Amino acid sequence: MADEFDLVIVGMGSGGMVAAEFAATLDLRVAVAERGRVGGDCLWTGCVPSKALLASGKVAHHLRHADEWGIGAVTPQIDRSKVWDRIRSVQHGVATTDDNPDRFREMGIDIVAGFARVTGRHTVVVKSNQGDRELHARFVLLSTGSRPAVPAVEGLDEVGYLTSETLFELTDPPASFVNIGGGPIAVEMVQGFTRLGIPTTLLQKGPRILPRDEPTLVDLLVEHLGDEGVDLHFNVETQRVIRDGDRKVVHGTENGEPGTWAADEILVAVGRSPNIEGLGLEELGVEIGPKGVVVDNRGRTTVDTIYACGDIAGRFLFTHSAAYEGVRAVRDMFFPGKGKVVASVPWCTFTDPELAHAGLTEAEARGQFKGDVEVWHQDLVHNDRARADGAATGAILVVTHKKRVVGAHILAPAAGEMIHEFALAIEQDVSLSDLSDFMHVYPTLSTSIGQLAGEAAFEKAEKLRWLVKRR
Repeated sequence: MADEFDLVIVGMGSGGMVAAEFAATLDLRVAVAERGRVGGDCLWTGCVPSKALLASGKVAHHLRHADEWGIGAVTPQIDRSKVWDRIRSVQHGVATTDDNPDRFREMGIDIVAGFARVTGRHTVVVKSNQGDRELHARFVLLSTGSRPAVPAVEGLDEVGYLTSETLFELTDPPASFVNIGGGPIAVEMVQGFTRLGIPTTLLQKGPRILPRDEPTLVDLLVEHLGDEGVDLHFNVETQRVIRDGDRKVVHGTENGEPGTWAADEILVAVGRSPNIEGLGLEELGVEIGPKGVVVDNRGRTTVDTIYACGDIAGRFLFTHSAAYEGVRAVRDMFFPGKGKVVASVPWCTFTDPELAHAGLTEAEARGQFKGDVEVWHQDLVHNDRARADGAATGAILVVTHKKRVVGAHILAPAAGEMIHEFALAIEQDVSLSDLSDFMHVYPTLSTSIGQLAGEAAFEKAEKLRWLVKRR
């Protein structure tokens, strides 16, 4: 006999955890099927360990360059195994507090360990060593995430490689890397590795890293990374991988010319693939697209009792997006009216400086709106806090259409914190000059947002100068 619930969630990563907690606050009967560890990619292979690694790299970088702040520079003594120990310690802290399975059980959530298969519009069967358990619910939410994609490169499987899933399981990190890929994970890691004294070469297939971000700011970041000694290669076609003694060698072309790149280990970071295998979705008529499960703007699949959120739905592959989509799906299931999961999603690549993104790039805006697009630009060299901190590399770029903010891009030490103001402006259809009505604390990096908004407001005021009361 099936156990009865209001909601069964498949997967307890970022989206599943938040959706389960939200549903539990509504006094709904919730079960979550999880085949691995609670916390998902974010805790075990993504956000948490990568940011812990970057923090160690930042300390090492500041020690080397302390003379820029009037303090004697030193060569840091880096024990890479201890860096990885610290990463695991940070993960353990999260796993035993916020992501502790017992915390969710205390909310009344039934966590079912095992491999889940959706067998009907309202039914999920979970297989484990203890036998099969059938769960029946009004709705099913799929939140199984994604995994690293692996390119079809001759010899790669035979020689071996690391991905984000295996990188942080190491106890003795390698002395050097060749990284294949140029997205956010790759770029963060190559800077972090380089700062930790691990020489790393990045091979990017296209003409630039971070192709979804604003090119003007990406170019500034590339220049900065180059100044730090990060080895970046563009327009690379990887053709085969061989082993040469203790080294792994990537053969390919760069700008059409033959090239080889050797290191102790290869890191593959070329994107993600949705975890849809074994769920039984196609047999139920759930449509699968090239990016994952197809959903409408309410988060529903083609079977209206089955929803999907996060990476499996292939919209935006971010922790915060998965959590948002999970909550909105639960809202749509159990509240009157219709929910939506079509919000503009901001994101940030956590290099140093950080590169944050909300809305449209300049090229996207000009392609979508044709006319009446303006671009506002402010360099951090005009920001007093950035000057004082010795961190004036960066800029803010805002794209407007009919004076309304439609895109914002920030390269700055705290860009991930600063971008939210612009994300809200985009959602609320606010003009850039309207942001000048909001007082920005001085001296902060966000002062530059106020400066940019002030320029827009001054321009507006200049057009209305004929209204000024004169004696």
